[in-house]
Amino acid sequence: MKLSPLIQGCMTYGRWGKQLTTQEISQRIEANFENGITSFDHADIYGDYTTEADFGNALKASKINRKDIQIISKCGIQLPSKKRQNLLKHYQYNADYIVVQAKQSITNLKCDYLDVFLLHRPSPLMQSDEIAKAVKQLQNEGLIKQFGVSNFSLAQIDYLSASVKIAYHQIQISLTHLDALESDHLYGLVQRQIQPMAWQPLGDIFKLSTDNRLKKVLAELGIKYSVTEAQLALLFLNKLPFDILPIIGTTSINRAKLLVETQQLNLERQDWFKLYEASRGFKVA
Repeated sequence: MKLSPLIQGCMTYGRWGKQLTTQEISQRIEANFENGITSFDHADIYGDYTTEADFGNALKASKINRKDIQIISKCGIQLPSKKRQNLLKHYQYNADYIVVQAKQSITNLKCDYLDVFLLHRPSPLMQSDEIAKAVKQLQNEGLIKQFGVSNFSLAQIDYLSASVKIAYHQIQISLTHLDALESDHLYGLVQRQIQPMAWQPLGDIFKLSTDNRLKKVLAELGIKYSVTEAQLALLFLNKLPFDILPIIGTTSINRAKLLVETQQLNLERQDWFKLYEASRGFKVA
């Protein structure tokens, strides 16, 4: 099982974003597939526990064969919601809950199984044996293919890895969020043979003022390479030697296609460092 080089994030397809119709989501699934984006990222909480079902209805209505795409979902965050009896936001990772929630996501997504199933955020109360028990049951029943985590530290990953194989880790890494790069985190994932996925891979570049130093470099290099700021942000990540899979959040078919085309481009080494320096605000030693 191999994920596509770019993953489509589906959080803003539904209630928490553009509130796309079934037909509009189907069109995006089909267009992404045609352009080489075959992996789709979800979480149970998206759209106040509604977006998975929106996507599932659209997938069923589309021309796409389930076996030709990869579906990712996450669980563990409990939100106050009309659908849940939660008094406050918290995390839950007992074995029974994980199994039930994975099965609920599969039902919502109308997909029979999940290609990747992740724990959304680490909990101080999580127990590795409980999590391993749930993951092994789901894998034995053919309900999930691979397991991973999201927003975990390396120590938390090692804690779980003693009991269960972790294949993927979703982290925040971008041109404007360099912590995972400047710490030992990405190197640690490589050592542990865990592939990173990047959520919000474009960072905050669209929030920068026009006189911001990074914004100026983006404008300069955009002219040089004839690309957009978003493409440059992906080129910055693509240059890193960690085989990062960016999760793009756009709902625009044309913008998604443009980001796919970025995979064929290359950023010169000194231009990569120019972006790196502009983001950090100081030169390398």
